[in-house]
Amino acid sequence: MPKKSLKKLLNKNSKSKNSKKGQSNKSKKNRTIATPIEIIEIVPLTLKEQQLEKRKANKAKQELSQFMTMAGVISIVTGAIGAILGGVKGGVGGFAATLILLSSFKYPEKALYGFLIYLPLGGSITYAIGGGDNPVLQLAKDAFYVPAVISLYQTCKAKNLPFVLPVNLKTPLMLLLGYCLLVLFFVNGLQQFATKTEKPFLMGILGLKVFLGYVPLIPCAYYLLKTKRDFYFLMRVITSLVVICCSLGFLQYMFLKTGRCEGTVGTGSALFKASIESRCLVGGSLLYSPEQGVIRLPGTFVAPWQWGWYLIASAFTSFATAFCDRKWIWRIIGMVAMALNFLMAVLSGQRIALIIVPIASIMLLFVTGQVANLKRFLPIVIVLGFAIVGAMAAFPDIVKERIDSFSSRWEASPPTDFIAGQFEFVGDAVGILGRGLGRATNSARAFGETKLIETYYPKVLYELGPIGVLLLLAVVTTLTIATFKAYRKVKDNNLRGSGAALWGFVLFISYNTYYYPLDVDPVAVYYWFMAGVILKLPELDKEMEVDPP
Repeated sequence: MPKKSLKKLLNKNSKSKNSKKGQSNKSKKNRTIATPIEIIEIVPLTLKEQQLEKRKANKAKQELSQFMTMAGVISIVTGAIGAILGGVKGGVGGFAATLILLSSFKYPEKALYGFLIYLPLGGSITYAIGGGDNPVLQLAKDAFYVPAVISLYQTCKAKNLPFVLPVNLKTPLMLLLGYCLLVLFFVNGLQQFATKTEKPFLMGILGLKVFLGYVPLIPCAYYLLKTKRDFYFLMRVITSLVVICCSLGFLQYMFLKTGRCEGTVGTGSALFKASIESRCLVGGSLLYSPEQGVIRLPGTFVAPWQWGWYLIASAFTSFATAFCDRKWIWRIIGMVAMALNFLMAVLSGQRIALIIVPIASIMLLFVTGQVANLKRFLPIVIVLGFAIVGAMAAFPDIVKERIDSFSSRWEASPPTDFIAGQFEFVGDAVGILGRGLGRATNSARAFGETKLIETYYPKVLYELGPIGVLLLLAVVTTLTIATFKAYRKVKDNNLRGSGAALWGFVLFISYNTYYYPLDVDPVAVYYWFMAGVILKLPELDKEMEVDPP
């Protein structure tokens, strides 16, 4: 069936003006007020246009076939070399990595979706194939990300499009990057000359990658979305992943509860530490000692605390779908995601998720203005209320244990005192330029001694000094203000509500200093990516759709 082209005609209002004389004799009672509407005329493509479209489609198929042949040959050669050097795993890994890298460079948009899908499942995949301690496999998701960024940068350069977005972020970001390079060369570099047992310069490079490596996700998200359909598809993919991951997390809990997985075994302190030996079904290190009153489940992630922050991030994304998707079926799926997310916040033993997930959901009702939208607000809240009450009734002992655990932890070490203590500790040990990039980054410990600092801004202070903290605050504040202004420009209620929900996440993470979620997955990805999504909403809002949603 040939494709259709759309032609906008004059609106009905102007048409009524032209026929005014013919209607002058009609009575006022029978008069109608003409309102501007769009009349769409569907015009078939000409034979020449059809042939042109057919040639384009054939050319695209030919290019895909040629690329896949080339990529397949290169991947097989790389896999063969990997098999010679590292056996079967080396061969399979070399083949897969090469194919993903080449495909991601050629098709950056699909690579970004692959990156987002792999993100919450990567920990499970890594440990399932026995590569939990392999740093290459733990960075496998970057095989999607890095080529996509390079390809996007080349496209922006060729089309003269801005790569740093928003434009007013360029100055503070360049200042922060320049300062980081200064620290890398004059702090990490000098340390490199003073030691023979460590590799401070490599530690600094990895620390810089962790610190600012995912900032390019802002333009990636911005240019990925071209229409409103793209935005809703993206949010639906992310919401579907929440349902899948939380369902797998629930199965993990049931496997442990019913004895299909053994849980944590040992004596003494071993009963209170997460370990990979206790791994069950999905994810990585796990702690399950209900007799001792401690449960820390990793869900589909490598470690329990990463899973907790995934649940926190999902509270914002699933809310956007539950309340702001334009199709009722996806609003229901969003509700399911919210209910499962809350359930896993209770069952997984993550105290911070248990407190922030419900608070975030309540705050978003006011931030997005859904409280005033009773027609949509009440049914969703009633359904979620029944789901939450049902979950609490099904697991009363667990709910009580989590609340008691949170209360006792708060009394023993209030977060405010804990954060203040971290700042005090760091302030006595840091110079004007800091102690060097990577010195408080756990993933850099392979290159030398690192310090465990469990709060984000004290960690930045330790590595980069007070100037680095101020420059980082300038970057996140600029981004927070820009995203706020962007979503406030949107007129479409669904897009505006989604933008408000995502902006709530950006605001929360920008100034959160409890633990260091901005340093690791998934928050390190979602923060920058969602900022790019919000910045694109005003442009999507201008789109005049003629197709049904």
